[in-house]
Amino acid sequence: MKPFYFAKRKHQEGAPLSVKIKTRLALQLVPAAIILVALAISVPTSAQTVTTFDAPGGGTGAFQGTYATNIGPSGTIIGFSRDASDVRHGFVRSQDGSFTIFDAPGAGTAAFQGTRAYAINPSGTMTGYFIDSVNAVHGYVRSNQGVITVFDAPGAGTGPFPQGTFPFSPLIINPNGAIAGWSTDSALVSHGFLRDRNGAFTTFDAPGAGTGAGQGTFPFAISFGGEITGFYVDATNANHGCLRDKKGVITTYDVPGAGTGPGQGTFGGGLTPNRTIMGNYIDADDLSHGFVLDRNGVFTTFDAPDAGNGPLQGTIPFGINANEAITGWYVDGTDVNHGFVRDKHGAIVEFDVPGAGTGPGQGPNAYSIAPNGAVTGFFFDPDNVVHGFVREADRGALGSAKFNRQ
Repeated sequence: MKPFYFAKRKHQEGAPLSVKIKTRLALQLVPAAIILVALAISVPTSAQTVTTFDAPGGGTGAFQGTYATNIGPSGTIIGFSRDASDVRHGFVRSQDGSFTIFDAPGAGTAAFQGTRAYAINPSGTMTGYFIDSVNAVHGYVRSNQGVITVFDAPGAGTGPFPQGTFPFSPLIINPNGAIAGWSTDSALVSHGFLRDRNGAFTTFDAPGAGTGAGQGTFPFAISFGGEITGFYVDATNANHGCLRDKKGVITTYDVPGAGTGPGQGTFGGGLTPNRTIMGNYIDADDLSHGFVLDRNGVFTTFDAPDAGNGPLQGTIPFGINANEAITGWYVDGTDVNHGFVRDKHGAIVEFDVPGAGTGPGQGPNAYSIAPNGAVTGFFFDPDNVVHGFVREADRGALGSAKFNRQ
């Protein structure tokens, strides 16, 4: 069968997704997939509790403010702020609502430069990237004691963005401290990397990945056991999902119904301990849909009940927890964003955040879901100022579940 696919992810702040080693193992095809289109069940939203917040120093102009990107098992939220000069700064928000602001060593202090934080593991170790004073991009890891180590993947370009090293995703560090991501070289081709807890690197390319500018391999999640999922862009600029197991074997996949044109296809984005993959795919009409792929090769596709059906609209999953609950956002028929949570049985709760704008491009972007079902992300208000939010877990069909190694 044809490999299965996941829809391409773009960070709403505007950052594009962007040595090379020969893949030792041949492409493996997943078993014949049974496509199950889930019936979206809309659950009442009356008991939802949403708290909004702003990081100290966040700007109040359009697209400035607070970008919350990840929530840990203890309720700690991380992300970054964009100040009045458009410089980025990392933050940690404790469960009591107090903030710690930090900057990676060497981070630039001009517009677009600075520190971005994306992922935190159960021990409190964080990762992300920063842009320095000459606009080069570097990765970093921050310990739970606040010690920051800067790193660059082998073969990463040293020119201005989008060259450099990108740990980008709320699922890009595992409980062991291993980090995945991609590096973009001087020819603007991207390659996957794995950095173990001791700082040793392995680089890799998915079979079929293109070698032109903007093409290559883009890891998006790493499991407890070291499996990595993401997507690759081929020579025609179509997207395909990929899964690299802990031995380095890479399997590619495409969701049935995914488009084959430039920018269309499959985007692998999340991975659970039992190897369930979630993501999105963009069809031939440029409409986004969610999917889940189980370890047996069975696909389930889904759409939020009120998602739009026009180009660039639809359902965009972004986070998954160990209990297979998924969060993300959908774009409705008027191009406004709304959050959703989907439990492992397919029940979907839609939600909005108090104060969110109702114009095109406004509304919440839900990025991460904790083991107990709490969700964090950010939203654009009517003036396009950005604020963080945390939504407590549902106590009904989507109630809390036991923490399981994530």
